[in-house]
Amino acid sequence: MTSRRKVPVPVLLAVVVVLFIALLLAADRAVKAVRRGRRRRDANARLTAAAAQAEAEDRRRRAADEASGALTSVMPAIHDHPPRNVD
Repeated sequence: MTSRRKVPVPVLLAVVVVLFIALLLAADRAVKAVRRGRRRRDANARLTAAAAQAEAEDRRRRAADEASGALTSVMPAIHDHPPRNVD
């Protein structure tokens, strides 16, 4: 006659509860990781757009400076001589 050792029902319930809690914690971490990834992608997109806008503004500013420099190289500046003093 073989004697089998049976596991009591409360021990099985405790194991099932612990496994269920572990599953919930893993699911919570997965959801948080997905949200964090989405936030990082959105922030990266905003940063890329801001950098592109800043570069475009810098190109416009440099073009305006070059145009201004080209204009003053053709036309002499007004203040090439020191101001006159009245004595």
